[in-house]
Amino acid sequence: MEIYVKVKDILEQRNITQLQLAEMTGIRAAGISDICRNQQKAINRDHIVRIAKALNIEDISEIIEFR
Repeated sequence: MEIYVKVKDILEQRNITQLQLAEMTGIRAAGISDICRNQQKAINRDHIVRIAKALNIEDISEIIEFR
């Protein structure tokens, strides 16, 4: 089992670019790209919180799931 971060899916559904999300959160564009490609070995809790706030998400399961 692994952790899958669904940020790329959410951005596509909402028609938001990775660059827009980077601007909304203050996270580097390269960091957003890594998150969207599920390339990070560790999940930065602060980044997840900033992304959730920017996208008005209150339930962590909307962003992260086990696969």
